[in-house]
Amino acid sequence: MQCHIISIGNELLIGDTVNTNASWLGRELTEAGFDVSQIYTISDDLEAMTSTLKSALSKADLVITTGGLGPTHDDITKKAVTELFDCKLVVNEEVLNFIKKIFKKRNIPFSESNYHQAEVPDCCEILFNTQGTAPGLWFERDKAILVVLPGVPFEMKRLLKNKVLPKLSERFPQKEFRHSHYITTAGIGESTLSDEIIGDLDPVLNDNVSVAYLPSPQGTRIRISARGHSVEEIEHHIQPVVDFIKKRGGKYIIGEGKDLGLAEVVGDLLRKYELRIATAESCTGGYVANAITNVAGSSDYMQGGIVSYANEVKISQLGVSRQILNKVGAVSKEVALQMAKGVAERLESNIGISTTGIAGPGGGTKEKPVGTVWIGFWSNEQHFALKAHFTNDRLINKERTSAVALEMVRRCILKIKEMPYGLKKQSD
Repeated sequence: MQCHIISIGNELLIGDTVNTNASWLGRELTEAGFDVSQIYTISDDLEAMTSTLKSALSKADLVITTGGLGPTHDDITKKAVTELFDCKLVVNEEVLNFIKKIFKKRNIPFSESNYHQAEVPDCCEILFNTQGTAPGLWFERDKAILVVLPGVPFEMKRLLKNKVLPKLSERFPQKEFRHSHYITTAGIGESTLSDEIIGDLDPVLNDNVSVAYLPSPQGTRIRISARGHSVEEIEHHIQPVVDFIKKRGGKYIIGEGKDLGLAEVVGDLLRKYELRIATAESCTGGYVANAITNVAGSSDYMQGGIVSYANEVKISQLGVSRQILNKVGAVSKEVALQMAKGVAERLESNIGISTTGIAGPGGGTKEKPVGTVWIGFWSNEQHFALKAHFTNDRLINKERTSAVALEMVRRCILKIKEMPYGLKKQSD
């Protein structure tokens, strides 16, 4: 079953908005058994919309669009599909009343443009949107289905999961299932992982199974995918590959699951061993604490954090030596060590971690170029710092520093001697 995805909006083409909808839809529809064979990104132009829709509907069983359903003049998706299906716009009273209730609840004036959002083509089925003011639309033409969804991600996702996928499962009963198993690794580069650690997968692969390495600043996910006529058949194909990778991957594997993250894994370990953690951050500006507290239930183990961006804060709040700062500078092993110990002691935590570095793009020197970072660790058992060299990109440096810090904590709790990316422990 072929599926095409059409993302609509000038903001996507000029880079004002990152098109996360297309990648999310591709993943969900693939899991639902559709072959996503083409993704379009087009402007808010009537001719472009019409021609793209015609082409997609002539080739695919399912076409899904996102965007262009808002109240402004450039939101013309409804006009395009109305012309395409030769129907007219009519006011849907249920949608209109719902929109009015939303505006009344928020104490916002109800305008004419908002009234137009309740206008829907009279040749489609309405997919009621309880999360926003733009309903989804379901059209059928010959053997193809067109689903028109709002571009706001949380509205689109709710409609797809609660309205669209159940209808599709009735219309297209799965004759073949597709499933992917994810293994997440951290603290090792993609090429080293695939070439030296996992190695040749040919002995355990077959025609039904594919493997992909998906790198990110947080680590590398390994996706093992297969098709079959039943879940049992798929698991039979996938399991030998999963077992092989888990045996080879060993200490680099942090867990399994599509959306598993480092902070979640570290949090589970902290909770399991009844440990409390505190963070002292300079170059990351709270990024590590943010990652930890993004996990529900993190109050079980997160004691607190101090963003000690200025040297005076390092001195007054963390007990860093002014003499040391004057002698070796903030971006140093000595300061990272004192920050980690200082935050643990002041916030009464079992573990203290620290970050201090040159995030960039400016501020580097020959001795300490942009991307130089020290990451400190303190517990009753260990006190050390890691020195890393990242990129010239400020945000990537913050994300990678956070990932190394969290993976460092994971390995210390599990008593894994090797540090992330082979970094060496340095102490006083």
